[in-house]
Amino acid sequence: MKVLHIISSGGMYGAEAVILNLSRTLNESSHSSALGVFSNSANPNLQLHDAAMREGIESHLIPCSGQVDRTVTASIRSLVAQTGADVVHAHGYKADVYVYLALRGTATPFISTCHNWLKGGLFVSLYGIVDRLVLRSYTKVIAVSDEVKARLLKAGVARKKISLIRNGIDLRPFTNATPSLRSGTNPGNALTVGWIGRLSPEKGPDIFLRAAARVLAQYPETRFIVAGDGPDLATLHALTEELKIGESVSFIGRREDMPAVYASLDVMVSSSRQEGLPMAILEGMASSLPLIATAVGDVPTVVRDGSTGILVESENVELLAAEIIRLLKDRALRERLGRAARGVVEEEFSAERMATEYLNIYREAIEARR
Repeated sequence: MKVLHIISSGGMYGAEAVILNLSRTLNESSHSSALGVFSNSANPNLQLHDAAMREGIESHLIPCSGQVDRTVTASIRSLVAQTGADVVHAHGYKADVYVYLALRGTATPFISTCHNWLKGGLFVSLYGIVDRLVLRSYTKVIAVSDEVKARLLKAGVARKKISLIRNGIDLRPFTNATPSLRSGTNPGNALTVGWIGRLSPEKGPDIFLRAAARVLAQYPETRFIVAGDGPDLATLHALTEELKIGESVSFIGRREDMPAVYASLDVMVSSSRQEGLPMAILEGMASSLPLIATAVGDVPTVVRDGSTGILVESENVELLAAEIIRLLKDRALRERLGRAARGVVEEEFSAERMATEYLNIYREAIEARR
C-alpha cells in the first residue's frame, strides 16, 4: 500500500513528528509512504520536507501562493498520480480543505488526522470553519485524543467516521542519546529543567517562565531551557527580562538534534492550557525523563500522577514551581518516574502500534471507496 501524506507545515511540531514516525515505520514494512508538503509563498516552513529527504523518505513540495491558490488542487491530483498513492492522508486544516477540493468525486480515498485546532488570525479562523464542514465528507477522520474526538463530534462529523488513534513514536533515537547542551548551558552540577513545544498561548510557555522565577528564588543555580519557536517568542523574551531571569533561561529555538536535547535535561515540564496528546511529552518519556505536566486533554492518559510523572492544575504557577523544586531535591524520585515513563511509552505508545492502527483505517477507507 502507498500512502501520500499532505500537510501545510508550520515547523517541526507534533503533527510533523507523527508523519515522520508513521512514514518511517511504513517504509520499513511491506508498505510505503510519501509526503506532499506545502511550500507557502509567505512562510515556506520546509523543515519537514528537509527532514524527510535526509531520512530517505520520499517528499514533494506543493507550491502555494497566498492563502487561496486554485492551482494547489491540480498539484495534489498530479501528485497522487505521480506517486501512485492508494490513499491520501491529510494533516491540518489547510491540507484538509485542499485535499477535499482536489479529490472529491474521484476514486482516491482520503482521510484526515485532526491533531488539534489552533487559534489564529482571520484566515486561520475561516479555514477552521471550512475545515469543520469538509471533514464531514471525509471517508475517515482520526482524532489523536478524546478531547479532539469530542470537538469533531461537536463540529458535526458523524461518529461512525471518527476513530481514535493515539500518537506513537520511534523509540530508537531516544535510547541512550548523547547530551548536546551540557557544556554550553549547564556549568558545574546545576540541574536543567526543560520545556519543549510551540511558543504560543495554548502551550503555556509563559506559565513555565513564571514558575522558573519562583524556583530560581530558592535554587538560583538551576538552568532552564526553552526549545521551540512560535509567534510568542518576542513576548517571552520580554517576560524573562521582566522577571529578571534572563541569565538562567536559554531559548534554543528549533533543533535538529532533539533526542540529544532531551538527554541534556534533568526534568521536563509541559505547562499547556490546551492539549491533545503532545508528541513532546511522549518523546520526553521515551528519553526516561521525569515529567511534570498540566492535567489537560489526554495528557493524564500517559502521565499518571505519582506513577509515570506528576500532574498539576493548568495555570497554577505556584504548584508547578513547588513540584519542580520537589523533583530537583529528590534524585531517587526523578529516576523512578523516568524509568516508569519509559516503560509506559514502550508498552502503549510505540510507532509500530500506531502504524498498525492506521493501516486498518487505510484499508477501511479503500474498501469504503470501492
